[in-house]
Amino acid sequence: MRGQGKMVARVRTVAFQGIEAVPVDVQVMIAPGKVGMQIVGLADKAVAESRERVQAALHASGLSMPSKKVTVNLAPADLPKEGSHYDLPIALGLMAALGAIPGDMLASYVVLGELSLDGTIAAVAGALPAAIGANAEGKGLICPFGCGPEAAWAGKDFDILAPRSLIAIANHFRGTQVLSRPEPGIHVSARDLPDLCDIKGQESAKRALEVAAAGGHNLLMVGPPGSGKSMLAQRLPSILPPLGPKELLEVSMIASVAGELGEGKLTDRRPFRAPHHSASMAAMVGGGLRVRPGEVSLAHHGVLFLDEFPEFSPQTLDALRQPLETGDCMIARANHRVTYPARIQLVAAMNPCRCGMAGEPGYRCLRGERCRTDYQARISGPLLDRIDLRIEVPAVSAADLIRPDRAEKSAAVALRVARARTIQRERFERLGVTSATTNAHCSPSIIEDIATPDAAGLSLLKDASEKLGFSARAYHRVLKVARTLADLDASETVGRIHLAEAISYRMMSERVAQAA
Repeated sequence: MRGQGKMVARVRTVAFQGIEAVPVDVQVMIAPGKVGMQIVGLADKAVAESRERVQAALHASGLSMPSKKVTVNLAPADLPKEGSHYDLPIALGLMAALGAIPGDMLASYVVLGELSLDGTIAAVAGALPAAIGANAEGKGLICPFGCGPEAAWAGKDFDILAPRSLIAIANHFRGTQVLSRPEPGIHVSARDLPDLCDIKGQESAKRALEVAAAGGHNLLMVGPPGSGKSMLAQRLPSILPPLGPKELLEVSMIASVAGELGEGKLTDRRPFRAPHHSASMAAMVGGGLRVRPGEVSLAHHGVLFLDEFPEFSPQTLDALRQPLETGDCMIARANHRVTYPARIQLVAAMNPCRCGMAGEPGYRCLRGERCRTDYQARISGPLLDRIDLRIEVPAVSAADLIRPDRAEKSAAVALRVARARTIQRERFERLGVTSATTNAHCSPSIIEDIATPDAAGLSLLKDASEKLGFSARAYHRVLKVARTLADLDASETVGRIHLAEAISYRMMSERVAQAA
């Protein structure tokens, strides 16, 4: 019995549920019986195929499989196991069971990695959440060499081994080769972002873009083809502040699970996602066989830009309602439920009608007003109600294009945006609010306290609410925009002038809502 006990090896790895790393115990037992290797524990196809990769990698590393029955159990057995990152823990468990490496040294590590047939270890998705989970448990991490730079962000004193091959990890445990700790990798943010000074004219649209950036507000731009809507949206990242340390980790964990961290390096640039209008609902909000994060979650703490807004399917657009309101995407399946963070800033662009030229001087549509109303009705009223700013972007005149002077640079606008965001962050810190850092994402009860208008502003807001029939959500969103406008002016009080501008952005939204 004592001899058999030594033939069971245990290695800790993880399964991913959303961005959470759930502990999984890999148990490897070598026993007399029919020669072969069997993997049990609700494993998917990629995990089942690891049998072949592990055997080939061990053979290439100079180890032969035992002529006995090898059973690999992935516990808990009722938790679905997906992905190729189980290769390395299975291989190390088998090596420990064979006595090639000391099993007691493996007990203090969480392991993940994919094996190549030649024994080298390939990068896998999810190293950062796995590292953070391992650090919270007080364990170290063994991961592929390519994942080392991202895993190193989990903590300074955190023990990380990032070998290139099975032989390297075996030599490290034997003491013949020492693996150095990887350094945290970061992408140097490029300074060649598209600049606002490239856009001639469109001063009112640039103002709305600045307001949207300052408060994290959702924005809808409506205008004819070629008026500069996409150019404006693409220049929004150039005026947004960089990610804070906490935001950086959250964004990077989602990118890590999705396998989108290039070379394992993190970046402090806010995400900017612009999916094509043919994107499915699963691609937009997440889902699929392995429940991967969608575009909404990949844009967390950044911008989701939807060009040709009405061309997206109505079901896909309406699936955005809940993430816009709650800041997360909950994907429910019959056997499990996954939640991904999705606190985004929605920026959308659309033509005013199918022809694209409705309202332009000298243009007469053959279908008349119906062309405009039918096209704009593709956007549902409840979704429009969640958009704070709606602006019309007219065609650029020849006089604007010929004008020689350059417009204001993004750097100057970014300074004003950063000042306004600092005011908001400090205000929320004083109030003890941890769930919001911008006006757009604070709760109705808080916005009523921090954006109480003066007497003239209150009278204007009351009249506008009655005439335009604001919903409760619209009322609070007008207050949020007005609070941002006051922050841009460094004003403690929300005045009539701030509310008038906020309501003007909303009035255009109400006209589109009536068409819908």
